Amino acid sequence: MARDYYEVLGVSREASDAEIKRAFRRRARELHPDVNRHDPAAEEQFKELAAAYEVLNDSERRSIYDRYGHEGLRSGGFEPTFADLSDIFEAFFGRGDPFSSIFGGGRATRARGEDVAVEIELTLEEVVHGTTKDVEFESVVSCQHCRGNGAEPGTPIVTCPRCEGRGVLQSVSRTFLGQLVQSQPCDRCGGDGRLAEQPCARCRGQGRTRERRTMTVDVPAGIDHGQRMRLAGKGGAGAPGTPSGDLYVLARVKPDPRFERQGEDLVTRLDVPVTDAALGATLDVDTLDGEVELHIPAGTQPGTLIALSRRGLPSLHGRRRGDLHVLVNVMVPKNLSEEQRELLERLAQSTNGQNYPAAERESFFDRLRHAFKT
Repeated sequence: MARDYYEVLGVSREASDAEIKRAFRRRARELHPDVNRHDPAAEEQFKELAAAYEVLNDSERRSIYDRYGHEGLRSGGFEPTFADLSDIFEAFFGRGDPFSSIFGGGRATRARGEDVAVEIELTLEEVVHGTTKDVEFESVVSCQHCRGNGAEPGTPIVTCPRCEGRGVLQSVSRTFLGQLVQSQPCDRCGGDGRLAEQPCARCRGQGRTRERRTMTVDVPAGIDHGQRMRLAGKGGAGAPGTPSGDLYVLARVKPDPRFERQGEDLVTRLDVPVTDAALGATLDVDTLDGEVELHIPAGTQPGTLIALSRRGLPSLHGRRRGDLHVLVNVMVPKNLSEEQRELLERLAQSTNGQNYPAAERESFFDRLRHAFKT
């Protein structure tokens, strides 16, 4: 079970943005894997810390988390952005890992591939059963001509003479912390430690090119408007030896004039002639599965809600479907003929207080709220 993010950072729920940032930097130094080489759990603790900071440092996500906890974040499509520690260091501390400067540097950290975001448009019918969508986007891909190594086919790749294959350039100075080793990616090989003797003519030695791609995405049933899906490793290609970025797919659910969505429940309106409302009738009503018959009991009043079980939308994380609530809109006839007017007048003379129910104190909106709470 995921720990409370405020507990992870060691701050109160009323902590300010500045307090959250200070707490993260303090805890990051305590949990950094280079400081805790003896502790195999340090890396996972550090990732947990980064996930907590990513949520609590974002006002919108923090609001969702405060109200609904981890489940609210998951149902909103949130997942931690960072695939590995190098992503965390670059996002929070700038390019490279500042701690490696204190404890000694190794090979330069090379950036992963770029993340890509696309939108898809869905109908409520597609939300009910789930669907597949083809998405088209532009991103960086591995060069097919050189197979991503940046060298013209048939030519060698040699050790970079500037960094001697380390991928980093280092300088040493003394500070109050002791010896400080500052590292930066080699400006000749870009941190790879190797160079193409003859760069690829198609990608100019980069190992990557940019092109338009088409990908088929599986959309789960029950997804809501504004939720996003993360397809790890399906974004832009990274530099040789680094992971690809992620593809984020944002769902846009088109409004349906027949239905109003309330989470997993739906509301629709059914126009019922006053005679059918008074005498009772069986009428057809639209659902996302096609028309079904609905029994209107005799004496049904305007604004009555009739629930059709499991005719709503499915839960994103479960199998049960919500309900369809049918709002009865009683239609009063107009443009009456003389004969129709006489019939209604006779009806009015023959009815009394026993034929009409007492006015309900509960409003329609109260009934609607209660329907969605049950």
